[in-house]
Amino acid sequence: MYQSIKENLYRLKENKLFELSVVTVIIISALEIGAKTFELSDQAYSFTSILDAFITLFFLVEICIRFIADNNKRHFFKKGWNVFDTLVVLVSLIPIDNSEMALLARLVRVFRVLRMVSVVPELRVLINSLLKAMPQLGYVILLMFIIFYIYAAIGSFVFKDINPKLWGDIAISMLTLFRIMTFEDWTDIQYETMEVYPWSWVFYLTFIFFTAFAFLNMVIGIVVNVMEEEHASMRKSKEPSLTELQQELAEIKALIKQQSSQQ
Repeated sequence: MYQSIKENLYRLKENKLFELSVVTVIIISALEIGAKTFELSDQAYSFTSILDAFITLFFLVEICIRFIADNNKRHFFKKGWNVFDTLVVLVSLIPIDNSEMALLARLVRVFRVLRMVSVVPELRVLINSLLKAMPQLGYVILLMFIIFYIYAAIGSFVFKDINPKLWGDIAISMLTLFRIMTFEDWTDIQYETMEVYPWSWVFYLTFIFFTAFAFLNMVIGIVVNVMEEEHASMRKSKEPSLTELQQELAEIKALIKQQSSQQ
């Protein structure tokens, strides 16, 4: 009985229509959260409350289906996305009205939109790639911070008297350099210092070369490389392994021998 229910739920979980319905409910949940940020009439507020209860119940049923249909329940909560989905669903059960946890419940309902990532495999690949790239990105970020710190110290010492609002201390100078790196009106800052120090353009151009060109391209290269590895592992996991093929061949041979012996 239980095995039959489990098989039916597994087929339901793997059904594309079921996956599409989950995505649809997540989109409706996002729209419902956005609607609550506006001033609503009493009827509209009542409708959104009913809709919120339906969405919470739907997600509760969906996570139960996934848990029952899973072949290895001991490892179900060892997967990060399963833990995230379960926490979001459980905290969503907290009543919003007349509760000290009302603010937390509202915030968690916002995170229900992130469930789109756990449902769509392609989005999971992107997030997993970004997380796996973080250790390598850490060294690039550290090196970028060192460059920022050196240039901020130079800028603070040299340009402080020109514009204290932009170069008053090393912290403000780093914010100014971040503005330069993002090309937000950086030429105005450059021309201002060039009126006093004509060769100060060298300071800006070298900084932009190191940060906007060199380091950002390194970040992109690392993320793309990890993403390719993640896609390759995903394709490999979908392909049947050699052991599985050997087992299937052995079963076919055993079946053929059994039929031949009966004849």
